[in-house]
Amino acid sequence: MSSYYPRTKDVTRARKSLSDSPPSSPSPTAKNFRHDRLSRLDSGGSGDSTTEKLLGRVGSYTRRETRLASQSKPEEGSATGDYKKMYETALNENDKLKSRLRDSKQELAKIRSQLDKVTQKQDRMSERPPVLESDKKEKQALEKRVSDMEEELKVLVELKSENQRLKDENGALIRVISKLSK
Repeated sequence: MSSYYPRTKDVTRARKSLSDSPPSSPSPTAKNFRHDRLSRLDSGGSGDSTTEKLLGRVGSYTRRETRLASQSKPEEGSATGDYKKMYETALNENDKLKSRLRDSKQELAKIRSQLDKVTQKQDRMSERPPVLESDKKEKQALEKRVSDMEEELKVLVELKSENQRLKDENGALIRVISKLSK
């Protein structure tokens, strides 16, 4: 790791030296260098594809240098601090995400328990209709039995009244017979 930091500083120095000049106005030597190459190509240079590839590469390098120059320039001494700050930021973000994940898991467990309770209630309710049907059958049987007993009671009341009437009639007949026999 120790060999990594000096290399980063070298790259940072190289970036600074490349980006010291503003990206919109290249240095006069760079202008002359490009102009010389372009004039050689126009004046009947080889014109093969390797030259065109090299020019394409130079253009892409120039664009990259311009882009890098336009980005914020890190300070040499703060390279280590930047990595430490990025690491701490990543740790903080990871902690936040872990706590959100923990909260989400707890909420999921709560929702699952509620779902289980609702499912159990529905299962009990689905078991009840057969129980209700058997209760209905039992209730109907009891109602039929009650109505049968009420009818028997009516018959009993009628029989009692008939029996009482017969006793009264029998008593009257006994009196009549006893008067006739005297």
